[in-house]
Order: sequence, then structure tokens, then C-alpha cells
Amino acid sequence: MYARKRVVIIGGGFGGIQLAKSLKNSEFDVLLIDKNNFHTFQPLLYQVATSGLEPGSIAYPIRRVFRKISNVKFRMAEVKNILTDQSKIETSVGLIHYDYLVIATGSSTNYFNFDSKKGKLLSLKSVVEALDIRSFIMENLEKAMLTRSITEQQELINVAIVGGGPAGIEMAGALAEMKKWVLPKDYPDIDFTQMQIHLFEASDRLLGAMSPLASKAAKKHLEKLDVVVELNTMVEDYDGARLKIKGKEDFISETVIWTAGVKGNIPHGLSEEIVAPGNRIKVDDFNKVLGYDNVYAIGDVSANINDETPRGLPMLAPVSMQQGLHLAKNLMAIQKGKNPKKFEYKDKGSMATIGRKKAVVDLPSISFQGTFAWFVWMLIHLLSLVGFRNKLVTLVDWIQNYFNYDRPLGLIIRRYKRKD
Repeated sequence: MYARKRVVIIGGGFGGIQLAKSLKNSEFDVLLIDKNNFHTFQPLLYQVATSGLEPGSIAYPIRRVFRKISNVKFRMAEVKNILTDQSKIETSVGLIHYDYLVIATGSSTNYFNFDSKKGKLLSLKSVVEALDIRSFIMENLEKAMLTRSITEQQELINVAIVGGGPAGIEMAGALAEMKKWVLPKDYPDIDFTQMQIHLFEASDRLLGAMSPLASKAAKKHLEKLDVVVELNTMVEDYDGARLKIKGKEDFISETVIWTAGVKGNIPHGLSEEIVAPGNRIKVDDFNKVLGYDNVYAIGDVSANINDETPRGLPMLAPVSMQQGLHLAKNLMAIQKGKNPKKFEYKDKGSMATIGRKKAVVDLPSISFQGTFAWFVWMLIHLLSLVGFRNKLVTLVDWIQNYFNYDRPLGLIIRRYKRKD
């Protein structure tokens, strides 16, 4: 028999959930901590923001995930500080002891040099932020119905998206479909041919982490939906109504959605020496935090920097899940006196959708686009959702949207006001 040790996991995202599930029926007592009592399927947040799905379809109660796993417990709490010299963490519900600590706190929006302007920008990293975008767009449309000023109406109905990664192109595609098929029905007094959706990307192509073929196809699909894609374009400033573009004409819009990048969420208490570029935690080949014996980090917040990955692994859900599964095996091996194994990421591919029947997929040996790619994208995301009900409800919503394009956009349940 082995003395039972406690594994404390901070973060209920993809990595944290996978790690806790993989320690099922092990010799560890596992405590999972998160400030929310639900897991969010972040890849579909843009569909909540554009009313394609409701929040309950992509969020699932964490306690329900572990109902039948007796050695895993959950506490809803905020972590204030990590006391590594005492093997304790300070939380909003008191001090918690650990034998092994795993930091799986994910990432947050990186505003770069726009940090002072973030109160004027809309971001997309949580269910709350997705609902804020939905409400803000709907409220502006209601205001646009009342104004006679063309300039003011342009400010209210135009949308700017900064960042041409998966979140940016998926958001742009969904908004373009709303503009074309849904909004004119609900707001017949607004001339939506005057509504402009601009996607700004600083580099020379969209989807920089995917293949050039996928980048070219994504741009083509977006432009077919009347999205103005501006590559090699730097955003310089924003005052809440005008987006200043380097070397180009200002873009007028009250709605600027920032998807230009993310950074790690590092809890307080760790040495500054372990902070890597992108505000990520430096880890070794076993996902152990450098300089600590019993502290690990997985997912977006971690970075194993070496010759092969000089910037760390990509901040993607599959990386987090593979690290969670691998770390569980290593911890169980250590508990039995065996040597842990190095983590090796198996890249199974990446994908993004631009709208109905339009997606791009990169697999290790092939890239493809179009309708088949879209069905592949839907299947993978549907199977990845947590909970049977979420899978079923999402499938029904997608089938309904496939046939009639319609979405129940009119509800403004919670008003949103920018923090200017």
C-alpha cells in the first residue's frame, strides 16, 4: 500500500479536467479548484456571441463531471497566492495543502500595447464576454433604428475584428452570415448593405499557425461573405468610435472585437525567473515547473522551451488534454517508485470554420477545405463537448440553423456598457 497523497489542480479547463479524469480510482486524492463551477468549451464561444448557441450548450457543471469518481473533489474558489515553501495555496475559501500542485489556469486576452484601451474593446475568452458581445451588438442595432445621422449609424452597425487567427475568422464569418440572412429580417428599417465588417491582421496571411492553403481558402471564403480582410495592417489606436490604422484611413465603429492574441494566466507566488515570453510558466520535459520539486503546469499557461519549440507548444486544447493525460500517468508512476516519461505532443491537426459549409482542415498528411471540412469540424467539436445533453442540444441547434439560417437574436437580457 502507498500513502495517499493529494493532487491539487488549479483550473477546470481542458487540461485540468483531463488530468482529474485520468486520475480516476488512483492512489491520489484529487482536488480541482476553479473560480467558476462550470467547464467552458471555448472553441464555440463565438457561436454564443452570435446567438448560434446558448451558453448552456457549451458550459457544463464541473461537479457533474466527477459525480461517480469518488477520489476527485471540486471547490469553487479563487486562488490568491501559492505558498510553495509550505506546499499550500491561499484561496478565497482558506488555505489548502497539496503534495503535488498542477497549474492549469489557461490563458487570457493579450492586449499588447492596447492594455490602456481594453475597456473600449470586446474580447472573447469566457461565456460572460460572449454574452457581452451579443448584447452590445443588439443594443447598438436598436440605437441605429433611432438615429437619422448616417455617420452615427455607421458607428453603431459596423464591426471591426482585430486578429486573423481561428477566433477572428470564425467570428467574422458568423457575423457576416447574420448580416446577410438574419438581421435584415429583424431590422428591416436598417440598410445592411451599408454595414461593414473588417478583419485586421498584422501579418501577411490569416491563420498563421495553419497551412498557406488553409489561409488562402479562409480569406477567399470570408471575402465571398463580404468581409473586408486587411492583411499587413497595424492597428495603432482606438478612441471608442474610430479605429486608427497605420498608413490607412480610420475605420468607424463602436464595436471592436479583439482576438489578436492571448497570454498565460500565472497565479501569484511563483518566482519571476520561471516566466517565459507570453506570460507562460517555464516547464521541463515532464511539465514540472523549473526550480520546483512538486509543482507542475500544463496547457496554455505552460511553456517547454527548447530547440524544437523555442516559443513553447501552441496554446491549443489538444495540447492541454494530452499533457493532462500524460501527467496523470507520470504521477501514478512516481507514486509507484517508477521513472516518469517525457511528454511528446502528437499533432493530430487543426481546423477552423468560416461559416455554413465553409471550413479549413489541416491534418498531418493532408489539407482540405469546403463542405466536407465543415462536416468534419462539426463532428469533432460535437464529440468534444462535455455531457450528452450539450451534444444533443448543440446538434439540434446546428441542424435548425443549417436549414433556415435563423437565430433568435432579439433578446437583450443583460445590458452591457463598455468601461470607457
